[in-house]
Amino acid sequence: MHRFPHLRQDATASLVVFLVAVPLCLGVAVASGAPAELGLITGIVGGLVTGLLPGSSLQVSGPAAGLTVLVYQAVDSYGLPALGVIVLAAGLLQLAMGALRLGRWFRAMSLSVIEGMLAGIGLVLIAGQLYAAAGLEAPAGGVDKLLGLPGAAADALAGRETLASLAVAAGTVLVMVLWRRLPGPAGAVPGALAAVLLATAVTAAFAVPVATVEVRGLFDSVQPPGTDTLGVLTDVGVLGTIVAFALIASAESLFSAAAVDRLHTGPRTRYNRELMAQGAGNTVCGLLGALPMTAVIVRSSANVQAGARTKASRVLHGVWLLLFAALLPSVLALIPLPALAGILIHAGWKLIPFRGLVTLWRGQRGEALVLVVTAVSIVAVNMFEGVLIGLALSVVKTAWESSKVKLEVTDKGAGPVQVHLSGNATFLRLPKILDTLESLPQDRPVELDLTALHHLDHACSTALSHWAERHSGTDTPPVRLTTR
Repeated sequence: MHRFPHLRQDATASLVVFLVAVPLCLGVAVASGAPAELGLITGIVGGLVTGLLPGSSLQVSGPAAGLTVLVYQAVDSYGLPALGVIVLAAGLLQLAMGALRLGRWFRAMSLSVIEGMLAGIGLVLIAGQLYAAAGLEAPAGGVDKLLGLPGAAADALAGRETLASLAVAAGTVLVMVLWRRLPGPAGAVPGALAAVLLATAVTAAFAVPVATVEVRGLFDSVQPPGTDTLGVLTDVGVLGTIVAFALIASAESLFSAAAVDRLHTGPRTRYNRELMAQGAGNTVCGLLGALPMTAVIVRSSANVQAGARTKASRVLHGVWLLLFAALLPSVLALIPLPALAGILIHAGWKLIPFRGLVTLWRGQRGEALVLVVTAVSIVAVNMFEGVLIGLALSVVKTAWESSKVKLEVTDKGAGPVQVHLSGNATFLRLPKILDTLESLPQDRPVELDLTALHHLDHACSTALSHWAERHSGTDTPPVRLTTR
């Protein structure tokens, strides 16, 4: 005990995290179009591999709802055997980024883009899981999912089995929402676990006609990528998916690390090492043909709130997941799929920052616009291109705001017209500057003072010189430029 002074607190916290992780691992796997056991395998690797490595001491890794849409698209487009190759390559890319000390740069990503990404994922996840809740097949695209909901609702209301399936999903969501308000020891049980257990008990007791988890066995679900699947790496689309996996998983993990650091007073996260730990975990997941992993804020915050003190808690949670998957596989076959869909609908709803968007709109509408455009782009196109659109818009917004320039014209009616420029004169503000200069009297001398400019880019410098040459014609007094 002297060697592990906090073993009791860590063991207790690990059980709480394990109970939170089980339904989420299963739900993410099923929603990703993969066997349920693969979600457990990723959770096990997150505990036993990533959990042992240095980086962040208390955050917990595993399959995440934030990657569900991207994983589903990859499995749908390239097949389940190719998933291992994609995850393996993404893990190696994360290792390389960590070795190059790029981890800290993820902290510079626009928070609005990250929140917009999560909001877009949440919207697509909710739309897709509404079909799963009714036992219906969801369309492929995000827009098609949303547009098809009215027809799906009509189909669901017309059938007895679909209505039963919807009732189980709705009941699961309702239990999760209300469970947190229960007083006493019952409220300490994770709401997702309680909801799944209740849904399983009700469907089994009353023989409710709903689909349940298909069990393949832990070891039968492991599919290491073979040499025949390496050919997918020649596909440009696969390479884009690998980059998307690596960047999005890294960003989500490191933003989660920053959030977890605010929850405790222990050692701070070492971002480059944490990025390499995530890369090592994803490399192992790829070799096992499992789902990609990322740090998960829900499990991480549960770990901290349960009193974890060291990384032993997250390692032990991986041990409990392994024992559960190896010793109790038959339990999985009793879990109704609509219950897992309900868990992910609830998770998708929590990904959408409703309050944050209202606050941004009141104080920083530009950031709110970036968030909304990123989310809509993910729904309309796909996750990777949606994030790129959001990043591009964020860069343009920042460039526009940083190029603020103040232009003052003093005309006393006689003598030279005085023009004073201050701030940052960039090409983005060039139309405004030239419009003002070209409206000045042509028959009067102009004194253009540039000494107060913090920055004058090449485009503005060249344009001002050309304007001065044109204004200083044969019949016009010359322009007097004053620079530092």
